Parts: sequence; structure tokens; C-alpha cells
Amino acid sequence: MTATTTEPTGAQDDERIVLDLFVGDLRGESARLHAAGPLVPVELPGGVHIYAVTHHAEAKAALTDPRLVKDIDVWNAWQRGEIAPDWPLIGLVNPGRTMLTSDGAEHRRLRGLVAQALTVRRVERLREGIQARTDELLDRLAARPAGETVDLKAEFAYPLPMNVISELMGIGTEDLPRMKELFDKFFSNLTPPAEVPQVMGNIHTLFTRILEEKKESPADDLTGALLNASEDGDRLTDDEILNTLKLIIAAGHETTISLIVNTVVALQTHPEQRALVLSGGATWEGAIEETLRWSSPTSHVLIRFATEDITIGDRVLPKGEGLMVSFAALSLDEKQWGPDAAEFDLTRSPNRHLSFGHGPHICPGAALSRLEAAVALPALYARFPELALAVPAAELRNKPIVTQNDLFELPVTLG
Repeated sequence: MTATTTEPTGAQDDERIVLDLFVGDLRGESARLHAAGPLVPVELPGGVHIYAVTHHAEAKAALTDPRLVKDIDVWNAWQRGEIAPDWPLIGLVNPGRTMLTSDGAEHRRLRGLVAQALTVRRVERLREGIQARTDELLDRLAARPAGETVDLKAEFAYPLPMNVISELMGIGTEDLPRMKELFDKFFSNLTPPAEVPQVMGNIHTLFTRILEEKKESPADDLTGALLNASEDGDRLTDDEILNTLKLIIAAGHETTISLIVNTVVALQTHPEQRALVLSGGATWEGAIEETLRWSSPTSHVLIRFATEDITIGDRVLPKGEGLMVSFAALSLDEKQWGPDAAEFDLTRSPNRHLSFGHGPHICPGAALSRLEAAVALPALYARFPELALAVPAAELRNKPIVTQNDLFELPVTLG
């Protein structure tokens, strides 16, 4: 990779926390980030230096601060030509023109047009299909030989949201294996730099074909709705639709997979909490929201850029530097959550976490992700109440993805 190490003004290397490429200990890394916060100089994979906001109040303020923008042209390192096109994270930081990378009036325009397509009614209409798909996957698991170890992520947590999002968007199931292959490479810290442009190009080619097919055969799905969405005659361009489809797939299925997996791990490693929810002494909503807080599916969100010097906590984020929000570190904030912040407690109330964001860029797919988890998890435990981890929790391996709290696999026995 041709990128050079970028050095934010005022940051000292002896203060900097280097994010682990292999995500070997996300909880320990998050504790170090939080202890060093609320504004911490960090090094991303590829030697790129930015800052992280790691305390809850400061993160909430940053997420609504108009001086922090998504325009990559504000970034000093980008202006100096220090970020190479083969940087593994370039597709997350500069994915094209979407509501994710715009601000102000342009963001409101794009988000408003997408919101016409991703309505509460359209999401709720998926409930019956989510339940049917859940039951089908559980039937397949029940047919496995007794005592056999099953990868619950591959057999349940992955195919459910991937099929839901493809149904929502009107994408054929024949495209899903290729989509999985490409997005696995897209998200990985370890994708060889030489492959990054090719991966991004292949994703673009795949979605271009899908969009052209949808134009030829319109249907009542999200892609069709994006094609038809308009405001005072203003419509999304093809590039805006393509980038939006890629964004929804990338964010929509990965977050839900991690939410389901992380909830199962949390319940299996906290048997008293599991017993409480299975007995009806606590709600599944409480279990899902506490997992979102305690083991957020999104560990870090990249990147906002400072249009002027901004004071965060006891230090300054210099103009033109990048800021990521470290959701994994926010869960440890005792000022927000009390002395038991580091504990998993599904009766926690109130539980006003930021795991789906806050302010103008709050995740538009939050309702769908919550709905899928609310259907899938109770059904899973109703069918397999004696489900158990097949390996000690300490042996579960994180995938090398700097932005996602995700496992390679989740081996379980069904009981």
C-alpha cells in the first residue's frame, strides 16, 4: 500500500493507541480507549492517524455538532495525498455520494428520498416473512444429528438478515453467495491492498447489473421505491441509488448478524440473565437493547472531519483532522451507566445507548434490525432452550474488522 503514516497536529505517538488489526481483545482495547479519553489519538490499520471520541456525553455531542462533517475533502491527510486508493478502509470512508457522506441540505434531500422507500410500513410488512424464514432455519437446525456442533452464525444468524435484506431490495438469492464473498473482503482489515480497488469495482459491477435488471422489470421493493422516490420532481440519480443499495446491504445485514450473535454470546456467558429472560422475568427487548449497549455490533464508526478546532473533553480536535466514534468504549462510561457500566444487565433502565447513532445520521435501518432480532432470538431459545456454547467463550475469535464487533463463527450445541 502506498499510503504514508499521517500525523494529526498536536497528537503524540506515546499517547496513541494502535488499533489491533486482528481484533484479538476488543473489550480490553475498548477499556484502554475509554481510560485515555474522551478524545484519544489512534492509529487505524494502514498507519492512518486520526482521533477517537470514547465517552458517552462527548460522543453524543459530536454526533450532532455541525462543525464535524462527512466531506472527505476537509481531511488534511486526504488533501495532502497521504491516503492511497488501495487503503483497506477507503470504501468505508469514501463510498461515493450517499446520505452517509453528505451533510446539511444535501443529506436531508438524500435521506428524505431514501426514507420514502424505507418506511415503517414497508419494514413491518416484512414481519411475517421474517418469522417464516426464522422457522425454516430452525427446522433445518432441528434436523441436525443430536449432539452435533453447529455454527449458529453460518446456519442462522447470517442467512436470516441476508435473505431479509435481499427480499426487501428485490435481489435474487442467486446473487447472495457472491455478495457475501465481496463484502467479507470489503470489511476485512486483512484484504491485500492490491485487491481493494478490484473488490470495490466488483461490488459496483454487481449492483449496476442488479439496478439495470430492476429498471427493466420494476417491482414493489426497496430498489423500485428508490427508483420512484421523488421530491418536487427531484429524483435520485443512478449513482446515488447504486451507492445507497451498497450502503444498505453493507450496514443492514452486518449489524443484524452481529446483534443476533452477540446477544446469544451475552446470554450464554450470563446464565442468570438468560434464566431471567427465558422465565419471563425480563423482556427480550431488554436483552436486545442491553446487547446493543454492552456489545455494540458497530465497534467504531468512521470518519467525521473537523471544519475548525473543536474542544472535546480536555483536549482539542484540530481543524482538518478525522474523528471516529468508538461505540465499544462508550459502554464503559460510568458517568452514563453507573458503577456497573461494564456489566451485562438486561434489566437496565433507562438504556439510552447510541449504538445506532444519534442526530441527523442515525441509522435508518435500526427498526428493521431490532425487528429481526426480536423475532429470531425468542424463537431460537423457544426451540432450543438448552442451547450451549460448544467452546469456552474465551476461544471465540473476532473477525479482523475494525468497524464491526463480529465473530468468525459461533459453535454451539443445541441440546
